[in-house]
Amino acid sequence: MTSHYQPPFSITPKMIDLIAEISEQLGRIAAVSEGADSDWGLRLRRLNRIRTIQGSLAIEGNTLSEAQITAILDGKRVLAPPKDILEARNAIKAYEQFPQWQPQNEQHLLQAHRSLMAGLIDDAGLYRSGNVGVMNADVVVHMAPPASRVPKLMADLLSWLAATKLHPLIASSVFHYEFEFIHPFADGNGRMGRLWQTLILSHWQPLLAQLPVESMVHTYQSDYYAALNLSNKKTDAAPFIEFMLGSILQTIASVAPNITPQVEPQVTPQVEALVKTLAKANKALNRQELQLLLGLKDRESFRQRYLRPALAVGLIEMTRPDKPNSRLQQYRLSKLGQQQAYKG
Repeated sequence: MTSHYQPPFSITPKMIDLIAEISEQLGRIAAVSEGADSDWGLRLRRLNRIRTIQGSLAIEGNTLSEAQITAILDGKRVLAPPKDILEARNAIKAYEQFPQWQPQNEQHLLQAHRSLMAGLIDDAGLYRSGNVGVMNADVVVHMAPPASRVPKLMADLLSWLAATKLHPLIASSVFHYEFEFIHPFADGNGRMGRLWQTLILSHWQPLLAQLPVESMVHTYQSDYYAALNLSNKKTDAAPFIEFMLGSILQTIASVAPNITPQVEPQVTPQVEALVKTLAKANKALNRQELQLLLGLKDRESFRQRYLRPALAVGLIEMTRPDKPNSRLQQYRLSKLGQQQAYKG
């Protein structure tokens, strides 16, 4: 199959470095996990699938915690908004169908959207019939192409995906970016773009179907949208590709402590400061105490730049993991965090 359509993107040295690092870390994980206990492997896959669903839905405003999604998966009753519960059930069903789908198949893509959005919108599994804009607060940041062009644009994109010889890490990121640019559905485009990138990657490296990349994207949600917007302005998907590759690498680092001590997490200066603060305190602290010690006033900035990334890479842990929003919640160094602190 040939395609004359070429998405706008450039390949940078940073992408090449990230691909090499991702491939190396995946090789290490695969080598260790092959000899691991099968029950352990199933537990890890289940945990990561829950994190994936929670992260992807949270980006879209869903309020469910990992514990609540676990309860839904186990068939237990959950007290939460009905729409949030339906979104989670749909996502669970969609990820269960993963092995049946081919990334370049348009009918499979429409089936996936139908599974994700069943009961949430009237035209689940159908391309949009109206024009849409992507909003940031009250500002339109992107006007998607007219609805009349969507079928042709999606056919071109899927044909390109089937024909491209690009490395799957780059091809999947390009597809994700172009998918969000086209915005083919009335709703659910964000979760579909992330789902389909994971599907593309899983056909290259099955292990990537088990990694909760969506959870890491949620941690850096503002950077995710900033990368999309910058790529739009430049008419070049490179900023978005670099962001997604970085998120994949960070995700591998976040699950590596559960698999092998060989892979060290990639940490930001903010996460490093948080780890050092907890190490110096030598006890569990709540959010207010940590903010005070770090000299931070903005609660949301602390959560986005310090707390969530440190939790995501496994350097700190909650004292009440089953009740993430508890007013009594405190945070302490994990075993990996203690190792990191001693190294520093």
